[in-house]
Amino acid sequence: AVDCWDAEVLTDRFGWVEIVGIADRTDYDLSSHAEHSKKDLSVLIEYDTPKQVERIVVKPDMSVIGPLYKGNAGKVLAALIDLGEEGLGGDEIKIEIDGEMIAIPRDLVEYETVIEEVRGERVIPHVIEPSFGIDRIIYAALEHSFSEEPVEGETRNVLHLPAEIAPVQVAVLPLLTRDELITPALAITKTLRENEVFVSYDDSGTIGRRYRRNDEIGTPFSVTIDYETLDDDTVTIRDRDSMAQIRVSVGELAETLRAMIKHGFSAATTQSSQ
Repeated sequence: AVDCWDAEVLTDRFGWVEIVGIADRTDYDLSSHAEHSKKDLSVLIEYDTPKQVERIVVKPDMSVIGPLYKGNAGKVLAALIDLGEEGLGGDEIKIEIDGEMIAIPRDLVEYETVIEEVRGERVIPHVIEPSFGIDRIIYAALEHSFSEEPVEGETRNVLHLPAEIAPVQVAVLPLLTRDELITPALAITKTLRENEVFVSYDDSGTIGRRYRRNDEIGTPFSVTIDYETLDDDTVTIRDRDSMAQIRVSVGELAETLRAMIKHGFSAATTQSSQ
């Protein structure tokens, strides 16, 4: 590599930690592959307008060179074609094949200069090689997302994961473990899953403890089904970060949550009120 860079992240526990190493490998890798595989790995970069260029065309007498050099005839031909005008002068033409110098009689090789229209240039692509350590990246994401917040004399642990990457995007919570609340809660859970929302259902413990549990694992939104749901078919959506709550109809719930996952609680709330 001709140059290398590191991407680092500042953590509370370990200080600055490298999470990505990036190496500029130039064209070394593909040139080496091309040399050993004998495959053309170049790409054509087209010019905006064609160019007129002068080129040397080499015409070796392969009727003599072929039988003379047998298995190396192809390498001899390739080496002759790569020569410039200086290398083609003199009584003998010297080329190197597999580390051995070979002298080709001058009368076996003719050449001429021609003018050609060139529409582009073939180049070997350069390789930029990043190296990621996923464990460090995940640790950094978790540490940067975690906070401890005082709420009413207690400490609230919150994992502020963006909704797009949260393992659980929505928690569905019946207010009480009563059949009349559990049944619609399970139906809502099924509907949200059908709408490709990552959902968990939780009816264990008080509603406050369930809110705290979901705050701690990074669930962005909680949907609470209560007795008002049975009266008017609405539910409460609670935002993890602000702890703000709004009520929406069950029919609009999936669409509202998808908007919140994409744009955030406040933006989706503003749009729905307009």
